[in-house]
Amino acid sequence: MRRIATILSLLLFLTSCGTRPTKTEQAAPATVPATFRVPVPPAHLTEEGRREYLKAHYWDCFDFADTLFLARIDTAQMFDAFARYIVLLSDRPTDGAPIDTLMRRACSSRRMMDYFAMLADGVLHDPNSPFRNDEFYIPVLRALLAAPWYDEYERIAPEYDLHMALQNRVGERANDIRYTLASGASGTLYGLDAEYVLLFVNNPGCTMCREIREEIASSPMLSEMIERGRLRVLALYPDEDLAAWRDYADQIPPKWINAYDRGCVIRDEGTYDFHAIPSLYLFDCDKRVLVKDSTSVPQIEEVIDRRG
Repeated sequence: MRRIATILSLLLFLTSCGTRPTKTEQAAPATVPATFRVPVPPAHLTEEGRREYLKAHYWDCFDFADTLFLARIDTAQMFDAFARYIVLLSDRPTDGAPIDTLMRRACSSRRMMDYFAMLADGVLHDPNSPFRNDEFYIPVLRALLAAPWYDEYERIAPEYDLHMALQNRVGERANDIRYTLASGASGTLYGLDAEYVLLFVNNPGCTMCREIREEIASSPMLSEMIERGRLRVLALYPDEDLAAWRDYADQIPPKWINAYDRGCVIRDEGTYDFHAIPSLYLFDCDKRVLVKDSTSVPQIEEVIDRRG
């Protein structure tokens, strides 16, 4: 959250606008990359007003018909600009309408569509991106599939990504999971009776998995909820090397459910997108998704705390 706040504060103080070069830029060597800058909000607006202004006008200075500009643009700077735009939208993380509008503007040509799809893939879909968000990425994929420029082979990847993004959306009931314990006994996600269920997808030997496991275990809030039975933690191993999983078993706290996906059914049937591990999902008592594919324990705590 601190990183998001920092980026947003920097964004609100950007002072120039436009994709066209200034006179100074025109005199510069042709090798100097062109840059994109966002509009300047009116000075009389409050910080919240400036944020809303930028949401509505962020791309006003970008000429979506100018594909030649893409040959001169500083793409690293554009990735940064796109990420800053996502930060602006972060107060409504399930509202994909602004991204849908953006992609409609980008569909002026295949080259422009490809460029913005590339930016979106890096910011919204890459497993290492802190701004990863399926609800924002779904309009991008739908725009690609609706565009007239792609053949059946080029559609395979976005069709698959859309299928996966539509699984277990925030606010919807999750796909069920059948898990198996070391004893051979099995159970299901929907069979877990608790106010909340935290799914912790992990692998043996994964450094970040260990860090998240320790962070959950050291959280006073989550520890108390686990102790009282309000929160069940399902630590799920999704892969095939059961010997490694069994060797790792004593690292999982005894009050957690330590299980594996027998036969890798989840992977083969595509009911959850585990392309990045570790992964956290939070479900309510009806198994509706509250947090999807996260690595942030504070986010889990925040969502539970907000619900009272």
